[in-house]
This record gives sequence, structure tokens and C-alpha cells, in this order.
Amino acid sequence: MSKSHRFALVQASGQNAFMDTLDFFHLGHISADGLHARLAGDPVILLPLGSQESHGPALPMGDYLTAEILARRIAQVVSARGVPCFTAPCLPFGAADYFGDIPGGLALSPASFRAVLVDLIAGLHQSGLTRVIILNGHGGNAAVIHEVTLGIRQQTGHIIPSFYLWKIARILMERAKAAPPAAAFGHGGEPLLSLTAALRGLPGIAPATTVKPETLFGLPVSGFGTLDFRGLPIEVPTQSATAPKPEPRAPSLALGAEIAATLIATASDFVAHIWSLSAPGGRAFSDQSGPP
Repeated sequence: MSKSHRFALVQASGQNAFMDTLDFFHLGHISADGLHARLAGDPVILLPLGSQESHGPALPMGDYLTAEILARRIAQVVSARGVPCFTAPCLPFGAADYFGDIPGGLALSPASFRAVLVDLIAGLHQSGLTRVIILNGHGGNAAVIHEVTLGIRQQTGHIIPSFYLWKIARILMERAKAAPPAAAFGHGGEPLLSLTAALRGLPGIAPATTVKPETLFGLPVSGFGTLDFRGLPIEVPTQSATAPKPEPRAPSLALGAEIAATLIATASDFVAHIWSLSAPGGRAFSDQSGPP
């Protein structure tokens, strides 16, 4: 990002004249009065969710920062297409799953994560911001997100889609001409490896440590929370250090940039599509949304 872009003059009420143009779409950088003046367009609010946990020897622990970068760029692209859109600050702590044994990891219990997500969405709805789309950046969040959004739909009729950033990024990367081998994908590998390198840079790849494969009941640990029994997955409580790792490889800046651009464009298309189908005069994505 060029210096002239990063410190472009922003002509908006209540804004710092030298704020980052991407911050113009971030609720944390907009004054309450400035936002109120821009609510007439019935904006879409992106709610990014991430995690602070181990992502292997190459990646930083805070993938929530990558999710927030993507959210701001998506909001910018969508707004440029005439759809009013802002992003909320990213929730950095995800639902705890398999990484409680890693120093520096910070997570919420599934029950706490559920309560926080319910409160965040309720706060947006209470203030009239009912066009909400979740940008999920953590696999452990997915089941709780579904539980919460299903409950909201059943109680209010509001539909809150969840765009799973890393899952969709993987599909896009697998479709790319320069797609890496299947063994390169996984937690601590692609697609986050090259995506993070392109969006944030990487300080360098730390040497991988050798971990003796864990066994339980005389069976090898085959994945997150699974044992291999005659080629079949059996679910058990296991820790992250024993889970299989993706094939070590250097990130590809070119591939990461390509996937970032495609991911941002795809998410922007989705936001614009959903917004265009919203019920006329309605403020929510709801069961009544769509053309008559």
C-alpha cells in the first residue's frame, strides 16, 4: 500500500484528515455522530471473527489480524460499488478447540463465545444495524456460529450469513493454476501461509520441531480429535501438538496475492448479492427478503 494511499485525505465529518482510507470503513475509527450521519443507506455490517492460537512454526498466532485486514478491504470494495458497508472490529478470541496446550493462545470456552456472539449481534440489532454478515476466521467457531444464527432466525426471522474466510480461501487456492499439492494444506499451512505472507508479511519460518506421534489405546492420532482405527476416524480428546502437520513449504507471495484478491472479490460479490435481495423498506436480512 503506497504512502499516498495510506494517508489519503478523508473528507468526512468527525474523521482525522490523515486516517487510513481503509479505516474509513471500520466502526472503530468512526465517531458516533459520523456513523449516524451515514446510516440512511441502511448499511451492511461485517462482523469478523478470528483466533489467537498456534498456527505452526511459520505463521503468527493472531490470524484475527488477517481476518480484519480482509474485512476492511471487503467493506471498501463493496462501498465503492454503491452498497453502504462497514466492518466492526474483529473479535480476536475464538471458541476453544484443540490448542489449550500452546503458550500464548487465548480462547473462549464455547459457552462464553456463544454468549459474546449473541451480545455482539444483539447490540448491532438494538441500534438498528440489522444487515449483518459474519466473516469467520476460525474453524472452532463454526458450530457455535450456526447455533447462534439459527436461534436468531427462529426467534426474530433475521438471517445472518457466515462467510468462512479460510474454508473459501482453500477452495479458491485449490482451483488456482499454481495450486500447491494437497499435502501443503492444513492448519499451519495453506491457504493461510501464502495469504498471510501477502497481506501481512512473515518474519521468517522457524525450524519445525519433531514431535513423536501420539497414540491412544494403541492407535495413532490421525487428526484433530481423532484416532485411526482400521482406516476409520474415531473421535477422542487430543491436543494440538500431536495432530498431523501440513507439508513444510515456503509461502508464495504471488499465489497469496492472487487468492487475497479473489477472496475479497468473491466476498464483495456475495455481500452485494445479499443486499440487493433485501426486502424493500426492510432493515434486516430476513425470511421475507427477496423479490416479491
